[in-house]
Amino acid sequence: MKSPSNKSELAAPALTKSHKSGINLTSAAHLLVEVAPYPGMEDGDLIELFWDDCYVASKVLNTRDVGTTVTLRVPESFIANGCSRIHYRLMQVGQGPALSAATRVQIKLDCPGGQPSAMCGDENQSLAPVSIPETIRRQGVNPNQVRRGVPLTIEPYLNMAVDDEITLRWGDVRMDLPALKASEVGEPIHVWVPPAIILEAGEDLRLEVTYCILDRVGNNSRWAPARTLKIGCASPCLTVRGKEIQ
Repeated sequence: MKSPSNKSELAAPALTKSHKSGINLTSAAHLLVEVAPYPGMEDGDLIELFWDDCYVASKVLNTRDVGTTVTLRVPESFIANGCSRIHYRLMQVGQGPALSAATRVQIKLDCPGGQPSAMCGDENQSLAPVSIPETIRRQGVNPNQVRRGVPLTIEPYLNMAVDDEITLRWGDVRMDLPALKASEVGEPIHVWVPPAIILEAGEDLRLEVTYCILDRVGNNSRWAPARTLKIGCASPCLTVRGKEIQ
């Protein structure tokens, strides 16, 4: 029996629905792997897909497959947090088996803030609402406070990780924060909402302030429960976008 050979012309398999640098919870549920056309592709070829050296799927090619990309599905039960290696074995009539190059993938199935409940829609009850100074929460944001901006804090959350990207929503205006550094993981995130953001959102008796998190592989936390704030005191300058406060 011939031992498997490594044919340089057999390219590594590719993920069809990976996000950025890895696999997230959503893509793991329907993960597809593509095998590109290769030299000598023929009807009757057998492609066997391996995940961390474990057989996961196979396909016998027919005439319609020749010259096209072949897609195979990876069962969700094989996918776990960490780093995995994917390759395939090609079996052709009259030839020994050949191994492809391998693809390494990062997998992160832990959503920021924990897995949101399907019953809660776009909200994640496991995330703490933003923390706002008590005086501002009680009295609202008047023109003097707008000039200074508004401080708030996002508390540490479950599965907090390097490269998490937090988006703050102030009314209808969104503010993207820098990706988290290693030194920030497990610590409160202090945010200063500048006057420009407050002015753009305008005056509102019940303005909602919330945030969501997107991790490095695209897991989305959904929105934290919102805080409501009173913005302005019927001051005309707060209703005109782009205007400076007098």
